Amino acid sequence: MCPVCRTDFCMDRPPCNRALKYLCEIFLQERIKAMSAEAEFFCSVHGEKLQLFCVEDKHLMCSMCVNDDIHVKHTCRPVDEAAVALKEVLKTSLKSLQEKHKLLKSEKFICNQQVKHIMNQAEQTEAHIKKQFEQLHQFLCDEEVARVTALREEEEQKRKLLQEQMMRINSELSSVVERMKITEEEIESNNISFLQNYKGPPESTQCNSPCPKKLLKVLIDVAKHLGNLKFRVWQKMKAAAKYIPVILDPNTAHPCLHLSDSLSDVWFGQWSRHTLGYTDKYEGYSSVLGSEGFSSGTHYWDVEVGDNTTWVLGVISESAIQTRDTLPSSGLWRLGFHNGTYGQGISGEILTPLAVTQKVQRIRVQLDWDGGQVSFFSPLTNTHLHTFKHTFSERVFPYFCNVCPSQAMRILPVEMAPAGLEVQRLSALTSKIESK
Repeated sequence: MCPVCRTDFCMDRPPCNRALKYLCEIFLQERIKAMSAEAEFFCSVHGEKLQLFCVEDKHLMCSMCVNDDIHVKHTCRPVDEAAVALKEVLKTSLKSLQEKHKLLKSEKFICNQQVKHIMNQAEQTEAHIKKQFEQLHQFLCDEEVARVTALREEEEQKRKLLQEQMMRINSELSSVVERMKITEEEIESNNISFLQNYKGPPESTQCNSPCPKKLLKVLIDVAKHLGNLKFRVWQKMKAAAKYIPVILDPNTAHPCLHLSDSLSDVWFGQWSRHTLGYTDKYEGYSSVLGSEGFSSGTHYWDVEVGDNTTWVLGVISESAIQTRDTLPSSGLWRLGFHNGTYGQGISGEILTPLAVTQKVQRIRVQLDWDGGQVSFFSPLTNTHLHTFKHTFSERVFPYFCNVCPSQAMRILPVEMAPAGLEVQRLSALTSKIESK
């Protein structure tokens, strides 16, 4: 009978059945594996079933192995009990790994978001750079056109003067030629006729040619057009390009705060999901910091608050930034306006009202790091509002908070001046105000 199809056949010597051979080999291999697996559950020394687990050696053993010298003082536990205990340990490790896995996935997601964010930042920053250079190029092109136009206008003016001079000369030349002809005819006439008609020498026989100095005035004033050309254009460009003493750092801006392209204006608006860097400053507080910290010297910046109904200005220490609190317990010196009242305060304390009788449209923040003072003024009225005194030991950054959706805060540009002169001017202003 065929072992595959079960059909009877009559042959004295049946052919070799390779399919049956393969089935037998597979059966034998499976039996060997099963026997090997069963052998793993028995002690290789005593042949007894493995029922105990040595905690110290982390080794399975049978009941007879307990009496061996190497396991006499060891703790032995039943297999099921030891497995449950060790599995609990692994579960704890697995939970820790799962938490780490979750954390790593979160960090990976944040990194991917940051990659997209910095690509977006780079693209936008590049666009702003190109825009500003286009403005500079346009300024230079306009200045070039203006300079060339001035040159051509002077050329046209001087050319007209020379044309008028040429017309006068041509007129006089014709007159002189006519007089020369008449005089020559008189000279060639006979003596009797000459003496009868002689009335004296012709008038205006002297040459009245233009003086060389007068001719020089008609030339193009090349020195005026080329002298210090680059310097004069640079001065004009410097006057057009205003200097802003404090630049806002967009990486520290609350998601509800939006900055202008010049990084000098800040206004309150809708939450921006693209602000990934906000983990570096206060959560839940609509603030933004200056991009540069100060650790010496005297600095000031004017802020246009206008009709803003809720704002805070001041300086904050570097360590206070790193705390990431809603408001730090120390390291923030501020002056603010809310509900029609001006107030001052240090760090997280409630603002103490200030007696300000007139609405302030512009605030000057003046930091004297070496002298240990932060002062607030109204520059339009030369009014001193408040001064904090503190011995600074670390960098401090300009601090801005705006919660008014209808009015932006704007850092005003300043006129460039030599550093020494500027410090003297600030000192004079401070002395004048404090003396009142």
